[in-house]
Amino acid sequence: MEIEGKNKTDKSLTSKLIFLYLILVPTLVFGQLMTEEDKQQHFTAGAIVSALTYGVVYKRTNNRKKALVYSIASSIVVGALKELADSRVPGNKFDTRDLLATSYGGISIGVTLNLVTRKKKKK
Repeated sequence: MEIEGKNKTDKSLTSKLIFLYLILVPTLVFGQLMTEEDKQQHFTAGAIVSALTYGVVYKRTNNRKKALVYSIASSIVVGALKELADSRVPGNKFDTRDLLATSYGGISIGVTLNLVTRKKKKK
């Protein structure tokens, strides 16, 4: 019985480390993108959309996972819609780097809020 609990803990720790790695690698690569002012604006817009969505969903459902998914999805959808609108303007195109910046803003704030709203376990 002791071993079974240890395996669960090991799996949980492993999955958390993999998740952390998957979050950090794009952040390191994204550093170069953030030198452009346009990308900083997209990052900020994604963060704002994500924060607002997280707040509304968490307040209504009290469900951290649902709030995280909706907040990240909303920033991606808003970024994609913005780029689609831009692509319809003559001489402009769909910029995947702008979409990436908006998405990273949403992911950054969504994950941060998800960690902050975590309930403390009683010992």
